[in-house]
Amino acid sequence: MLVPRRLPAAQASVMWWVVGLLFAMMIGLRHEVGGDWFNYLPHFQHAATMSFAEAAGMGDPGHYVLNRLVAGLGGSIYTVNLIYAAVLMIGTVVFCRRQPNPWLALLAAVPYMLIVVGMGYTRQSVALGLALIGLVALGEHRIRTFVICIALGALFHKSAVLLLPIAALASSRNRLLTGTIVLLSTGLMYYLLLAESAEAMWTNYVEADMQSSGGAIRVVMNAVPAVLLVVFRKRLVPEPGERKLWLWIAAFALLCVPLVGIASTAVDRVALYLIPLQLYVFARLPRLATTTRARTAVVVGILGYYAAVQFVWLNFATHAPYWVPYQLMPLT
Repeated sequence: MLVPRRLPAAQASVMWWVVGLLFAMMIGLRHEVGGDWFNYLPHFQHAATMSFAEAAGMGDPGHYVLNRLVAGLGGSIYTVNLIYAAVLMIGTVVFCRRQPNPWLALLAAVPYMLIVVGMGYTRQSVALGLALIGLVALGEHRIRTFVICIALGALFHKSAVLLLPIAALASSRNRLLTGTIVLLSTGLMYYLLLAESAEAMWTNYVEADMQSSGGAIRVVMNAVPAVLLVVFRKRLVPEPGERKLWLWIAAFALLCVPLVGIASTAVDRVALYLIPLQLYVFARLPRLATTTRARTAVVVGILGYYAAVQFVWLNFATHAPYWVPYQLMPLT
C-alpha cells in the first residue's frame, strides 16, 4: 500500500515556484484575454509618450511609471502584464505556503482570484499580490512591513488604502504605536492618492448606483468562509492574535453583504481584497474533521465547490466570453 509523503522542504520550495512561474506566464502572456485587455493597451501606448514626471503625476502613478519604464526599455504590454502577474503569484505563493494545507489554499485561489482578478483587474491584481504579502507580515506582527506593502499596492490601485485600518483593529501589541503608525499612513496615503478623486469616486460608485455584474455572488463567496470562521474560530485558528486579525477580516466580508445592494460596484472592488479569507479558511477547514475519511470528504467537498464555481462562471457569467477562448501570446 502506498503511503503519501511530503516532499522535502527544498523540493517543495522548487515545486511551488515552478507552479507559480507557470501561472505567472499564463496570466502575463495572455493575448486579448480578460475584460480590461483593450483598456490597458491604450494605457501602455499613452504612457510611452509621457515623461517620467508626467507618468508619476497620473492617477495610480505606479501603473503609469512602470508602463513608461517598460516602453522606454523596448518592452510591450505583455512585459507589463508579466510583471504584474509575477507580483500576484509571488504574493499567492508566499501566502499559500503559510497555510496548513497550502495546495488547498492555491485551489481556492484559482477560479476567481487568479483567473478573473489576475487576468481582468490588472492593477488591482498587483495591489492584491502585495496585500497577500502584507497579510502574512501582519499575521507575524510585522506592522511596518504590512503598511509598506499596502502603500506600494496603493500606487497601482488607490483602493488598497482601505486595508490599512485592519492593522490597528487587529493589533494586540502596543496598540497606541500601531494605531499612530496606521493613522498617519492612512492620512498620508489619502492625501497623496485619494483626496482629489474621492468625490468623483463617491459620485460614480455610490450616488450613480453603478452595478457590478455578479458582484453579489462574489460578495457571498467571501461571506461563506467568514461565517465558517466565526462559527468555528477556535478550532480553525487556535492562536488568539492571528484569530483576531482574521475575525476582523471576516467582519468586513459580512458587512459587504448588506452594502452590496447599495453600491454594487464599489463593494465588489473592496471585496477583491477580502478574497484571501477564502484561501485562509478553506485551507484550515480539514481541521474540523476527526477521522481520515471525514478529512478526505472535506477536501473533496472543497474541490467540488470550486470546480462548480469555475464551471458556472465559465458557462454563465456575463463577461466570461472575454476569457474564452484563452490565447497565449507566443502561440498567436
